[in-house]
Amino acid sequence: MIAIIGAGPSGLAAARNLQRAGLAWEGFELAADVGGLWDIDAPRSTVYESAHLISSRTTTEFTEFPMRDSVADYPSHRELHAYFRDFADHFGLRTGFRFGTEVTRVEPAAGRWSVTRVGPDGERTSTYDGVIVANGTLSEPNMPTLPGSFDGELIHTSAYKHASVFAGKRVLIVGAGNSGCDIAVDAVHHAASVDISVRRGYHFVPKYVFGKPADTLNQGRPLPARIKQAIDSRVLKLFTGDPVRYGFPKPDHKIYESHPIVNSMILYHLGHGDLRVMKDVERLDGDGVRFVDGTRETYDLVVLATGYRLHYPFLDPAHLNWDGRTGAPDLYLNIFGAPGLFVLGMIEASGIGWQGRYEQAELVAAYLRALEADPAAAAAFEQRMRGPRPDLSGGYRYLGLDRMAYYVKTTAKGLH
Repeated sequence: MIAIIGAGPSGLAAARNLQRAGLAWEGFELAADVGGLWDIDAPRSTVYESAHLISSRTTTEFTEFPMRDSVADYPSHRELHAYFRDFADHFGLRTGFRFGTEVTRVEPAAGRWSVTRVGPDGERTSTYDGVIVANGTLSEPNMPTLPGSFDGELIHTSAYKHASVFAGKRVLIVGAGNSGCDIAVDAVHHAASVDISVRRGYHFVPKYVFGKPADTLNQGRPLPARIKQAIDSRVLKLFTGDPVRYGFPKPDHKIYESHPIVNSMILYHLGHGDLRVMKDVERLDGDGVRFVDGTRETYDLVVLATGYRLHYPFLDPAHLNWDGRTGAPDLYLNIFGAPGLFVLGMIEASGIGWQGRYEQAELVAAYLRALEADPAAAAAFEQRMRGPRPDLSGGYRYLGLDRMAYYVKTTAKGLH
């Protein structure tokens, strides 16, 4: 029996592949339903009312269960939650999960794994042959310590749900990742003023190129990293222009060496004077914020779009070969930890979609099946796991940031 922690995309992929392999499993999910963060009502969901995919449905869906033709190119969180419910029901996965149940501790137990959970039946501990950790990567806010103090309201994007919070306020958004830019676009329709503070430059990708979702271009014809970067950066500039012209710093990296911003609406609003780009924050300053270039502005609300960090509070980091000083554990193929312990979803890449998580789960299920049916093959794979970690960069020089610690290169073909 294998335990699965989480019923989001990775947890559902794990359940489906264990099912396909004929392996028994039991899942635990804190929320009342499947869907992970795409269930906006889940206790640790970080999606907001306007949230949509930043990749197109055809490059994101599970291959064996395509989204309905009626679903938009870039589905909303509601469409995605419905998709995961349909997936679970179609394959009969829902009955295998205990909902409203939080895993509080996972530890070795005489060659197996002990899992303690708290749910409707109280606290229980059970022992399993293995544990698949699939609790997601976007639920634990990365909260920077900013010098000074602020008299107004300060929130992280994880607490943001609806644009009404901006009504009539002077707003500063700190950080220009995809969520930060989405929320800035939300804010301009409600706030008295909107500024966005950035530390470094970004590459911007429109959602549509030549009338098609940008990430569907060049499908089936993979290009070497340097050629792809050269071609895509030129094509994208034709559609988005130079972000420096709008006030963003010049990027200190090539495209795809950090996650690009899939949002051209923020450039539209910058061009219309609806918001401004500010320098990095130096300190909070009472009723305002002081920036590193010496300027100071007054704000009512500061939103920290500073991302998330990996969070496995129920596990001793040593079981994941993680000393806590890096952004991610050192796992074989970003999956395999201590014997019998697996992590799904700890991977980011251009065009990986949920099918990439599905294929992670497929590999885990094949290995677990081999332990029973083909011990020699399982032993050969274990020997490879003990060797040097393979280079997963694919020729990209990813920025040395904690949030980039689990980025890899896949065979994705199209633009982000």
